[in-house]
Amino acid sequence: MRILVTDGMDKSALDQLKANGHEVVERFYAPEELGAALREFDAVVIRSATKIRASHIDEAKGGKLKLIIRGGVGVDNIDVKYAEDAGITVKNTPRASSNSVAELALGHMFSCARFLSISGHTMREDKWEKKAYGKGIELGGKTLGIIGFGRIGQSLGRMAKGIGMEVIAQDIFHVPGIEEQMGMKYVELDELLARADFISLHTPSLNGQKLICKENIEKMKDGVVFVNTSRGDNVNEYDLLEALNSGKVRAAGLDVYADEPATNKALYNHPNVSCTPHIGAATKEAQQRIGVEIVEIVESFGK
Repeated sequence: MRILVTDGMDKSALDQLKANGHEVVERFYAPEELGAALREFDAVVIRSATKIRASHIDEAKGGKLKLIIRGGVGVDNIDVKYAEDAGITVKNTPRASSNSVAELALGHMFSCARFLSISGHTMREDKWEKKAYGKGIELGGKTLGIIGFGRIGQSLGRMAKGIGMEVIAQDIFHVPGIEEQMGMKYVELDELLARADFISLHTPSLNGQKLICKENIEKMKDGVVFVNTSRGDNVNEYDLLEALNSGKVRAAGLDVYADEPATNKALYNHPNVSCTPHIGAATKEAQQRIGVEIVEIVESFGK
C-alpha cells in the first residue's frame, strides 16, 4: 500500500510499515490541497491536526484511497459516514491512549485540588504565596462523577478508586458487570451532577450540544472541580468562566477547548484553571501503542 502520514507517527511503527513492504510518505497538506493529494494514496494516517471532510472525500473519489486511520480515539475530525458511504473504511486506535488521557485527567484533579498550576506560576514570579494556597483539598474520600464511561473513563475510575475516591458514572451504554468489578455504580446525569465533588468529562463530540452549560452547572455542588480531556465543544466556555468567577466551580482542569489553539484567554488565564494544550495522548508509551495498532490495522485490512 501507499500510505500518507500527515501528522507524525511513532518511528518504530513507520519503520515496521516500511519493512512490511509499504511505501510511506510523511507530509502535512493544507486543507485546500489535501483532497487532491488523497487520490494518490491507498491509506492515510492522521491525528488531530488534519481534518478530512466531505469535500476532501469528493476530491479523492476515483483515486486510490480506501482506508483512513485516526491515530487516537475520537474521529470527529473525519466525516465518517460520508467516507464509508463512498466505500472508504475508517478506523481508529481506541485502546492505545486510554491510560495516558486518564492519567492527565487525574493530574488535573490534583492540580485543581492543591493549586499546583497557579502556585508554581507565582513562584516563578518570585512570590511565596504559602498562605494563599494553603487551603487545598484531598481527593481521597471525595466522590468522582465520570460522564462517559468508555475505556478512558473506566481507566480513570480505577485510578480514582485506588486513591480512595467513590466513583459514580453516567453513560448511555452500561458495560455488563463493570459495577461489581469496580465497586462503582451507574447513575442518571442529574444525580451525578448533584452528588459529585469532582466531575470528569469523557464523551465524544456531541455535535455542538453543550453538555456543560449554565443549566447543568447550576445542578452541581457548590465548589465542584470540573475536568475536561474529551472535546472542547462539549462545554460552553463562557458559562464555565462565569461559574469559576462566582465560585460555583472551585477550579477547572482543561486539556481541550472550543477553538484550538485556544482563544478564550479569560478562561485559560483564570487563576483557578489548570490548563494543558491538548496533550492527553501525548506520551511516549501511548504513541508507541498507537503505532502498533496502526500497523495491525494496515496489515489486517482487506483480509
